[in-house]
Amino acid sequence: MPELTAVPQTDHSDAPTTAEEVGPEAAREAWAEAGRAVLLDVAKRYQAVISHKQLAQEVQERTGITTTRLVHYWIGDVLGPIATECASREEPLLVSLCVNAQDSVGAAYANAVQAARGETPEDPEAHAAKERLACYRHFEAEDLPADGGRAALTPRVAATRDRARKVRFAERPIAVCPTCHQAPAATGVCDNCD
Repeated sequence: MPELTAVPQTDHSDAPTTAEEVGPEAAREAWAEAGRAVLLDVAKRYQAVISHKQLAQEVQERTGITTTRLVHYWIGDVLGPIATECASREEPLLVSLCVNAQDSVGAAYANAVQAARGETPEDPEAHAAKERLACYRHFEAEDLPADGGRAALTPRVAATRDRARKVRFAERPIAVCPTCHQAPAATGVCDNCD
């Protein structure tokens, strides 16, 4: 009979754990703690943002807790506690640095602001732009301009708003003189007919 040899045991302590194994609450807490650290790194680069997808990947890598759920189903539950912690520390909202696939802060941001500060921003994008600038200043971004920088929408959001503004301008009704059908002067009085 052949001699049996012991099979070496593999140490699985470094193996990723699923959110289902640790429980959703424990996973969210760990992800929020790791998410704050990731966002602090982002805040150190002027005009930098991170996508929800990138943040989700980072927090799963840093914690070793993974999930197969789509990011948009759980990222808000990670951003909310980060915003609340920022508010309790009287810091700018780090969650303003996190954007969706369209480079917009989206509904998750407005919900986080509501939870942290009890207010819902009228224009979440403009609110986030101001908060991002406050983050870069507060956390001393390495490449912050000497003048302190400026609040800025993400390039894609700014371009979308610019296009919409141009469309509204092109679609506005043009006043015409009822007699000669020419555009009147800026005063509203037709120079041709008066």
